Amino acid sequence: QVPLKPGRSLMDWIRLTKSGKDLTGLKGRLIEVSEDELAKHNKKEDCWICIRGFVYNVTPYMEYHPGGEDELMKAAGTDGTDLFDQVHRWVNYESMLKECLVGRMAVKPISAPKGELEFKYVLICPKKLYTFLLLSFLFYSYDWFQTDSLITVVIYTKQKDMNAELVIVDCQDKRLRGEIIMDDYSYLVEVGRYCNFAVEINIAEKIGKVEIILKKKDNIHWKMLGQPWGCHNTFIKRTDRELFYRKCKLVSKTEVTHDTKLFCLMLPKGTHLRVPTGQHVYLKQTITGTEAVKPYTPVLPFLPLDFQETSHHDGVHIYLMIKIYSCGLFTQALDHLQIGDYISVSNPEGNFKKSQVQSSEDLILLAGGTGFTPMVKLLNFALTEVSCLRTVKLIFFNKTEDDILWRNQLEQLALKDERFEVHFILSLPTKDWVGKQGKISSPLLSEFVKRSRKDSKVLICICGPTPFTEQGVQ
Repeated sequence: QVPLKPGRSLMDWIRLTKSGKDLTGLKGRLIEVSEDELAKHNKKEDCWICIRGFVYNVTPYMEYHPGGEDELMKAAGTDGTDLFDQVHRWVNYESMLKECLVGRMAVKPISAPKGELEFKYVLICPKKLYTFLLLSFLFYSYDWFQTDSLITVVIYTKQKDMNAELVIVDCQDKRLRGEIIMDDYSYLVEVGRYCNFAVEINIAEKIGKVEIILKKKDNIHWKMLGQPWGCHNTFIKRTDRELFYRKCKLVSKTEVTHDTKLFCLMLPKGTHLRVPTGQHVYLKQTITGTEAVKPYTPVLPFLPLDFQETSHHDGVHIYLMIKIYSCGLFTQALDHLQIGDYISVSNPEGNFKKSQVQSSEDLILLAGGTGFTPMVKLLNFALTEVSCLRTVKLIFFNKTEDDILWRNQLEQLALKDERFEVHFILSLPTKDWVGKQGKISSPLLSEFVKRSRKDSKVLICICGPTPFTEQGVQ
């Protein structure tokens, strides 16, 4: 992020979009934009960008962009979809830039290479028109059968080591949605049907078979599973799928420090969702008529000290540790939620692989402030399930002692498990502080970032504010 001029906050941008001012320069017209026409608008004072087939005039948004004008200019006059997805595909640009919409890109005809069999499907997905070229994917298929009281949907993935974290099911809002994750791709079964049922999931891990079992409300024979919905029966890249949200109820809100709280959200009864270690979800809420979205990494309700127990989640709740900023539009709205209120939570995203930990001997975690949140599940996984680890170190940077999250729990964990050690480093300590002080730097890290033996394999994970992370990587 870059410092913005006064009067250039998100709220100021929302006010501008609702002022009735012509932000496209086209006086309300929508046009079809060719590649040549798009390329002409590549200057700061005249900047058009294409995202997912739609063209926006982002010139008036330049001074409001938290990432700065230079980031927007990287995509000036071009298709910026890939760049957008790399940086923040979770941002609801359609809502943010709806008053800047110029029109749709002119569609080029797509021809299949000679000698290759290809199938072209045009699928209507929520808010978007996708054209997919699918090359006979044989990995996934599904079937369904029924008894008087049950419906069973069977998905055959042919994927070994299938587990509960790779299966996401939602049975609500008049549709059944089952998504199976395979690395960067996913397979989706999505049908429209009134089906607010409790869901049971059975997984045959070795053969990769997934069963979604629904209990019928009435003992009526179903003639069909339901009407195909959205992107039903597709196997595509996960980044090509629109983020799916479900409404979760806030059931508790607990103070962790003076400005950080632990939010407990309850999943709907028809949802099966496990957020993998190292991955995050997005929270979505409407603020003064505009949808705002922010990513957060789920944590555990506490740091478990009994490592004989390998499962510390009940599959019903999601816990989020969130710092409330006095000037933060999103976190202030979160803090004003009452117990029983609902907020939309997305499917998990992220590319962290547990195998990175499982092949390491030394794990070093560098956390700055709430950058500690991804480390919670990672700590639990490492100390519970990775026997090859010799040492696990957490170097935790904060401003003051009052800012340290779960200090007591971390100190207890260090006493309980001899492999784990934690070091607190403060940038604004009081005169009574006897520990290390300073900001992240090479001299400071060189004291802690060491191998347990000469050639041991080390994994270093880092999370925190952008300047902290960039300095740490350097």
